[in-house]
Amino acid sequence: MSDTMPIEDYLAQGGVLSSPANVPPRYRGELLRLMASFVDSELAGSAGFADTINDAPGIQERISAARIVLEKADHAGKVLRVMETFGADGGRYAVHHPWAVRLAREADIGAARQGGDMRLSVFHYPLQGWVDAVVMNVLMGRASVVQLKELSRVSYQPLAEVFRAILPRETRHAELGLAGLVQIADDAEARTEAKASVAYWYPRVAASFGHSGSARFETQSRFGLRHTQNETLLAEWQAEVDAQLSALGLN
Repeated sequence: MSDTMPIEDYLAQGGVLSSPANVPPRYRGELLRLMASFVDSELAGSAGFADTINDAPGIQERISAARIVLEKADHAGKVLRVMETFGADGGRYAVHHPWAVRLAREADIGAARQGGDMRLSVFHYPLQGWVDAVVMNVLMGRASVVQLKELSRVSYQPLAEVFRAILPRETRHAELGLAGLVQIADDAEARTEAKASVAYWYPRVAASFGHSGSARFETQSRFGLRHTQNETLLAEWQAEVDAQLSALGLN
């Protein structure tokens, strides 16, 4: 980076940073917020899904659910290690919040953060049995893939590399969920239950993309931490999941 070029201009032109020593304070704050949101969402998602493993209808489904629980916790650990280079206490972080705690099923918090952690709002809602967990995994799994493609372009190079390594495994989680949903859609009774779960989770997952015209997006985009507007990512997700749900008669 040129000694005379403002940091925002450097980042706007595609520049990257690679060390905490090179990071200005405002960038550091936005970067840590982004990482905390991901780590907290993965830990909360893993903790919530762990309770559904014993609801799985067969051995293979239990294996798939356990794999998702394990790998989401591992993904949180990978990003947490980047946070540790900025001074985060990794040993304490994973246990300082009750990640499995949820709000009442009928709560409606939109995109608002709750409690003392930074998880996406969708991870404050409880799962209700196996079918409900599969539906949520399909919808949120696809949202995670869309969002990780965006995060893989983040201007802090060590974090971008971690997100690019995580993306294939999160893609596999979405595929495992879809395979389970295909089986559910073949059963008339389970299909009715799945439709109710789609109606419940669809707007809550959509809210995880954030608000249109977000002021935070504008700030993060100046630092190269975001590139694609919330509403564009939301539209991409809607097109993908609407096609999947339509093919199964669940939309």
